[in-house]
Amino acid sequence: MAVTIKDILNDKGAEVETLGSTAVVGEVAALLRSKGIGAVVVVDDADDVVGLISERDVVHALAEQGDQVLLPPVVEVMSRDTPTCTRAARVDDVAALMTRGRHRHVPVVEDDRLVGIVSVGDVVRSRMDALTETADQLRAYVSRGY
Repeated sequence: MAVTIKDILNDKGAEVETLGSTAVVGEVAALLRSKGIGAVVVVDDADDVVGLISERDVVHALAEQGDQVLLPPVVEVMSRDTPTCTRAARVDDVAALMTRGRHRHVPVVEDDRLVGIVSVGDVVRSRMDALTETADQLRAYVSRGY
């Protein structure tokens, strides 16, 4: 049976850090640091996903704008064309999406509602767990002498 994003969210939880589009980049940097996360989903007044701002976005903006990058609103720095997925999405499909687009975080959206987020680390962990389980099953099969 294919592992889905729902399986990952069931294991890690569905909590997502969000900020409004009027938040400034300095707030994002503080939130990323305090929560030990790599990205924050940017939402509008209706809580619709409008983008994602990651550590990578902040570093790129810092290289371009210097220390003034902490002052503008996140909409000036965030990634706008953020792909999303649903809980029913297969982990392998989301891994391929992340690889193709070089995305490290994918918000999980259903019925226009943000219901979670998965990172490349979550995807890798899930795939490693599946491989470990398969290896354990094969070892057990071989040790029974079949």
